[in-house]
Amino acid sequence: MNHLEVKNNQCIPVLSIPVLGYEQFLEHNTSLLKESHYHCVNYYGFRFQGKIKLICCIANDKEGTIYISSSIVEQHQTLSSFTHHHLAFHIFEREIHENFGINYTDHTWLKPTRFSFNRADKNSTVANYPFYKIESEELHEVGVGPIHAGVIEPGHFRFICNGEQILHLEIQLGFQHRGIENLFLEKKKLLQRITLAENISGDAVSGHTTCFVNLWESLCNYKADEELQYARTVALELERIAIHTGDLSAMCTDVAYQLGSSVFGRLRTPVINYFQIWCGNRLAKGLIRAGKNHFPLHKTLCDTLHKLFDDYEPDFDEMCKETFTLPTVLARFEKTGIVTTEQASSIGTVGMSARMSGINRDIRSSHPHNFYSSLNHQPIIKNHGDVYSRAQIRKEEIKQSIGYIRKLSENIPSENKNRTILSPPSSDSFVISLVEGWRGEICHCAITDEKGELVHYKVKDPSMHNWLALALAVRNNEISDFPICNKSFDLSYCGHDL
Repeated sequence: MNHLEVKNNQCIPVLSIPVLGYEQFLEHNTSLLKESHYHCVNYYGFRFQGKIKLICCIANDKEGTIYISSSIVEQHQTLSSFTHHHLAFHIFEREIHENFGINYTDHTWLKPTRFSFNRADKNSTVANYPFYKIESEELHEVGVGPIHAGVIEPGHFRFICNGEQILHLEIQLGFQHRGIENLFLEKKKLLQRITLAENISGDAVSGHTTCFVNLWESLCNYKADEELQYARTVALELERIAIHTGDLSAMCTDVAYQLGSSVFGRLRTPVINYFQIWCGNRLAKGLIRAGKNHFPLHKTLCDTLHKLFDDYEPDFDEMCKETFTLPTVLARFEKTGIVTTEQASSIGTVGMSARMSGINRDIRSSHPHNFYSSLNHQPIIKNHGDVYSRAQIRKEEIKQSIGYIRKLSENIPSENKNRTILSPPSSDSFVISLVEGWRGEICHCAITDEKGELVHYKVKDPSMHNWLALALAVRNNEISDFPICNKSFDLSYCGHDL
């Protein structure tokens, strides 16, 4: 058997994962991606008995299952690359190379990913990052960051331009590596680990925390009751509404449409303020916990949320009508920052960055968790891959999310005051958890030892897949279009750097 087939959040014995010879491992996993309904949700390595164990997780989006397989290789070994067969593996193999010194004979370009503290080559630093060069008297380079004019995380963008036209963009990250994955092993208390999950990416607190608690409860063989699942689903959709609204404001700012910037910005505020009312924090920190809920979403809170939507929707609809018909806005949104379906597919984009280019990729429908099975979620898909498509997805997903929350509120689960206590995590086990955050697919993986202690924890933010999409989007655009292209993706620096 070449792989083990599991469901989202299913706990399995780690020894049940097939161990293949590397060539068989490569052939099996790369051949799966020849079909469009398969995509790689995670591929990584960890130290195992003096060697490197590689685990590859391929999602079957048609069947709602995940194929898990593994291989054991030597550190500093030279291998044939998955990337040579499918570019979507490039970022995973770059990380494996950086962490363990494994080389590849035919990888596209083994440039650093995040300069982690435990990287194999300590001589590889941010200061000597190997930027791509084009020698020409007619071309020039433009550097932006890592210190930015606005309140933004550190990342460096290096453009190669012919006049105003962008020929190539390279995005250098890795300025703020915090060692999140290693801290999951060092911190032994559950609350400490949940706090880590809340701080993986500050604008995706509900997404990453839900992913962690779903995984942890699976490790503990704990079935979350309806009240817990209800609160997590509402939190995810409310976070989607808040961030999408704020991004529409920022996109209007970047095309100098002040009215849209102001109104969408104002509309975002009561949404995040609702989290403050619900749990005492505007980013939803403290809200989601494994096996418990300190802030039940009762009828009074739901009525407050419905009132918020009653006030929000008329202004939102009117502002959208103005924004999406205004010639000066459309002139900057339409046909700007295009990523074709072929490009999006080849680099393995996820979430909104996939759906903008006609790719049906949404964990809420393909691998549903919590209350999404009952919602029968239908992904919103556009086909032009431009700024306008990304703006339209935000607009329509906001309306869709409001509809979901209203529907869920028709049958509010009763507060569970007799909830069972979490058991210790299962020994020698593996769990993979997938959540569709507002950016896209979040993936956490965990492995325990014979005592049930975490020995490996792996985090993947959707930005890991999608930064390359931004670099492709700006090609042949004018450099003045970069801000709107960048904000239309709104990717996470810290979610990539970890």
